Amino acid sequence: MIPYGRQDIQPGDVAAVLDVLQSDFLTQGPVVPRFERAVADKVGTRHALAMNSATSALHVACLALGLGKDDWLWTSPITFVASANCGLYCGAKVDFVDIDPRTYNLCPRALEAKLEQAEREGRLPKVLVAVHLCGQPCDMQAIHELGQRYGFRIIEDASHAIGGQYQGEYIGNGRYSDITVFSFHPVKIITTAEGGMALTNDAQLASQMDLLRSHGITRDPEVMTRAPDGPWYYQQVALGFNYRLTELQAALGLSQLERLDAYVARRHALAERYDTLFGELPVTTPWQAPEGYSGRHLYVVRLQLDRLTVSHRQVFEALREQGIGANLHYIPVPSQPYYQPMGFQAGDFPEAERYYAEAISLPLYPTMTEAQQDEVISALTQAVRP
Repeated sequence: MIPYGRQDIQPGDVAAVLDVLQSDFLTQGPVVPRFERAVADKVGTRHALAMNSATSALHVACLALGLGKDDWLWTSPITFVASANCGLYCGAKVDFVDIDPRTYNLCPRALEAKLEQAEREGRLPKVLVAVHLCGQPCDMQAIHELGQRYGFRIIEDASHAIGGQYQGEYIGNGRYSDITVFSFHPVKIITTAEGGMALTNDAQLASQMDLLRSHGITRDPEVMTRAPDGPWYYQQVALGFNYRLTELQAALGLSQLERLDAYVARRHALAERYDTLFGELPVTTPWQAPEGYSGRHLYVVRLQLDRLTVSHRQVFEALREQGIGANLHYIPVPSQPYYQPMGFQAGDFPEAERYYAEAISLPLYPTMTEAQQDEVISALTQAVRP
């Protein structure tokens, strides 16, 4: 089976982790801060906080922005459920903005129209989670301008996008958002085995997220409610969580970070080869906005069903039968059973629904060979032209 994604673990990665295993610290040592600083410096932001998953990072990001009961969080319907669940964790209500038909990201025009209506109804969002699907950045300048006009805060869910760029600058620099979140899951662009990170230019937000990721406990006398009893003293000043990253994971991440640009470049080369070799097949290849440089986490094609004699499901199953680990990213979140009681109905997000009816994620990862890619192309050709 050729998987849709795969980690690349090299001898240097193993050596970095082994060094930590033989050190004095497996957790809460010096490697996590080094990893945080390296990522912050790479993307051009002031603060980075490593966590045990991107989901955890999204959760504490929402809390740091003050999201709570009766607030609204808006996000894209085409994303992993964590982009929406983070609002529910905070007791907030969740709604969605339909996608752009070319980028598959949250559509700024649909956002503006929904904001105008929400303002009339008194239900404007407090937080918007802009998801960089497949690694392609959203139109962040347009979203930021709407945020300034309507007063909502912005989280970039860049789980797919580390190493990508927007307007010639690395995603994660925070120019158009309050907080950016990266994922280091094994199928992502670089991995810490499992993990995530929240980045911000705001020192107060960074301090709050730092507190929340570690039980709400502080050893900083300036944050305590009274003078410490002694050098052993700490205080829990908030209800936090155990969301910390280990030293082992950080060591792996630091080693992987050295190859970030090479990984993204290889993904681009493979994607461009797909674009060329699909030729006249009845599929729509991923369109790339000129202001962005995608992290290319996923390569999603859309079937031109009006030109096919087989169904979406039949094509997908045919690929799997031929050993191609195709996937589908993602099922629209509002259609999930947990979200159905919130009142979402078919037809609410028509572009997202059309996308779901046509999309298939094909294998794409840095160690993929051209021979493997040729297998994927051959399998898809047979699947759409049985």
